Amino acid sequence: MLSALCVMLIVVSVGAQPVPTPRTPSPASKVTQTIGISTVTVSYSRPAVKGREVWGKLVPYGWNKQAFGLGNEAPWRAGANENTLITFSHPGKFAGQPVPAGTYGLFFVINQDDTGEVMLSNDIKSWGSFFYDAKNDLLRSKIQVRSNNHTELLTYDFINLTKNGGELVLNWEKKQFPVAIEFAVDDIVMANAAAELKGATGFTAQGFNSAANYALANKTNLETALTWVDQAIQINPTFNSKNTKSQILVLLGKNAEGEKVLTDAIAVANENELNLYGYQLLNQKNFDKGIQMLTLNTQRFPKSANAWDSLGEGYALKGDKDNAIKSFKKSLTMNPPANVKANSEKYLKQFGVL
Repeated sequence: MLSALCVMLIVVSVGAQPVPTPRTPSPASKVTQTIGISTVTVSYSRPAVKGREVWGKLVPYGWNKQAFGLGNEAPWRAGANENTLITFSHPGKFAGQPVPAGTYGLFFVINQDDTGEVMLSNDIKSWGSFFYDAKNDLLRSKIQVRSNNHTELLTYDFINLTKNGGELVLNWEKKQFPVAIEFAVDDIVMANAAAELKGATGFTAQGFNSAANYALANKTNLETALTWVDQAIQINPTFNSKNTKSQILVLLGKNAEGEKVLTDAIAVANENELNLYGYQLLNQKNFDKGIQMLTLNTQRFPKSANAWDSLGEGYALKGDKDNAIKSFKKSLTMNPPANVKANSEKYLKQFGVL
C-alpha cells in the first residue's frame, strides 16, 4: 500500500507541467492563404506598438549585434517570441527566388532609408534571432519597405492576389514589408491531377473529365487533357465529356474532328445538358447557334415549360420580340413551375403583353 507521501510525490511528478495560459503581451497568430491549390502559412507572435518608437529603437536599423545567444549580427525576428515561421505546401518562388516545399524561419532587416532585406532560414527551432546563423539561410533578397496606415498589432496579410501569386506583407506601426510569392499553378494542378487519377479518382469519369476541363479552361497540357477526356468517355460517354473533347480538339486545331465529336455529344444530351449548352452559347453572344440548340430542346421535349421559357430568353436576348413572346406564352400554357412562370411573365410584362 502506497504511503500518503509516495502518492503526493507521484502527483507532483506527473503534474510538473504548467497548465496552458494566455500568452501576453504578444499573442500567437497564424494566417494561411491559398494560391491555386497551394497554401502559404505564416505562424508568428503579434507585439503591439503601445506608443513606442519602433523603427530604429525597438527594432534597430540594419543588422543588430545580439547581446547574448551567439553574439552575432542578426536580422529582426519579424514578430516576437519564437522564430516567425512560413510554410509552403508546394515548391514556389519567394522574393523571386525558388523555394522548396517546407517550413522556414522568416526574418527581415529594415534600414533607415526604408530599404531592407528578407531571409528564409532552415533553422526553425530557435527563439527569435538570438541564434541566427547565416549559414542556415535558404535565401536572402532585397526588398523596399513601404509607408502604410498605422497598424497597432503586428499583422501578416496577403494582398494583390492573382491566379499564380500575390504579396505577403508584414504591417506594423506605419511600415509595410512586402514580399512577392508565386506558384506555377497550372503545373502544380496538372501534376496533382495526374497523381490523383492513379488512385480511386481514376475509376470515375468525373475525375478524368474535371482534370481535362481544368486544362481546357486554362489552355494548358491539351494533349494530356485529350487523353484524360478519352478515358472519361470510355467510362461514361456523356454530353459533358464529349463537349469537353470537342473544345480541346478545336484548340488543337482539329476543327473538323471537333465538330464531329460535338455532333455526337448533342445527340446524347439530355434536356438539362442541352439547355445549359444553349445558354453557354448565348453568353458567348452566339445567339443563332444558341437558339438552334434551345429550339432542338423544345423539339425533343415539347411538353417542357422550361425548354420553351429558355427558348423565349434566347429570342429575347437576340432582340426577336415576336418569337420570344410566342415561346413565353407557350411555356405558360403548360402549368409551369413557379420560377419558370415568374420568368415568362416577367419578360411578357417587359414586352407590354401582360
